[in-house]
Amino acid sequence: MSQIDILLPKMGESVAEATIIKWLKNEGDAVAADEPIVEIATDKVDSEVPAPQDGVLLKRLVNEGDVVKVGQLIAQIGAAGAVAAPSAAPAPAASAPVVNGRPAAAPVAASAPVASGGPVARTGNGGKFYSPLVRNIAQSEGVSLAELEAIQGSGQGGRVTKKDILDYLPQRGAASPAPAPAPAPAAAPAPAAPAAATAKPIAPKVVPGPGDEVIEMDRMRKLIADHMVMSKSTSPHVTSFVEADVTNLVMWREKVKKAFEKREGEKLTFTPIFILAIAQAIKEMPMINVQVDGYSIIRKKEINIGMAAALPSGNLIVPVIRNADQLNLVGLAKKVNDLANRARENKLQPDEISGGTYTVTNVGTFGNVLGTPVINQPQVAIMATGAIRKKPAVIETPAGDLIGIRHLMFLSHSYDHRVVDGALGGRFVRRVADILEGWSLDQEF
Repeated sequence: MSQIDILLPKMGESVAEATIIKWLKNEGDAVAADEPIVEIATDKVDSEVPAPQDGVLLKRLVNEGDVVKVGQLIAQIGAAGAVAAPSAAPAPAASAPVVNGRPAAAPVAASAPVASGGPVARTGNGGKFYSPLVRNIAQSEGVSLAELEAIQGSGQGGRVTKKDILDYLPQRGAASPAPAPAPAPAAAPAPAAPAAATAKPIAPKVVPGPGDEVIEMDRMRKLIADHMVMSKSTSPHVTSFVEADVTNLVMWREKVKKAFEKREGEKLTFTPIFILAIAQAIKEMPMINVQVDGYSIIRKKEINIGMAAALPSGNLIVPVIRNADQLNLVGLAKKVNDLANRARENKLQPDEISGGTYTVTNVGTFGNVLGTPVINQPQVAIMATGAIRKKPAVIETPAGDLIGIRHLMFLSHSYDHRVVDGALGGRFVRRVADILEGWSLDQEF
């Protein structure tokens, strides 16, 4: 068999790179077609790269912990006894590489960096390894090996990741000693430092006490933490609250849920009903379905609603229902159940957790009455649905007001005050509540 190059496959419209988590095969090991040879992780999901056909793993061209771009060569397989071609040799222009056994366009070479320093060594003086991506960034930015050695890495074994070096670059000028300036005239006022207003706040140093347990965040928790901090620093959050009387909705679901499951083979939860109401409200108020690019507002054509789902590990993932406004209640119920089940089994594809334009999170699942959710960037709004509880309430009737037991719930709507004012944000959550309150006891499913 001819030698086959294994490239990092495309894993979704917004996924440009992945981290090599674990090699499942060693060089010289036999591999079967479709057998996983390496585990990878993106900022979306974990996945595996399979062998395109039977053979032997000749060469592993990247290491565990490396950040690899989509289309980059990661391994070579061939027949037993074959010798891997030198990885540094450029492939002839006429021969296209193969991804999973199929010819694919060769990855476009990155433009040559304008290096202000020499090439950075693969390994530092202390034995710390630097991935090709980190070395390329360091070379293009003129970051010396000594500076790299001083960066506190967040990767496996303390390795410096792409994020670490990109976070370091803005602080680099402030950290580097500058030549002493000539003394200024005594009468000249000291100019205000504009950088002080934009400097990142420094988190307090926490020192564990006797008996305290130090738990290292896993990769997904680090991504969630960074995403939440970024969202709060990007969007000025405002939250509006509405209490909705969903008595008719609760009674209707109780009446039809057995027939629904018998006919459709799916359980009917409240989540698809909430999504149905949100999608309808978005169609009526499309300026909620927007994103911000500088001073430009991008109104999204598709209504893609993400639903926050808790994983057994305690982490959070947000699978997306695309074109939710085009699905009826049955279609939404099937989609919600399928995505939720596969999320818990870590079987979601990258495309299924990207492209969302609005998010809903059901905090009532955990018995919470209400919540103040953080916006899932680059979206501008998110809704939290609280627990449905029986409460005494005033009921208006033609004969006068009465006190009765009703099923009530809170809806919390957080929105980006850069582009969503209180009028729109408040009207939107009120409209969702009105749709739920107006649910007919005779509605078909």
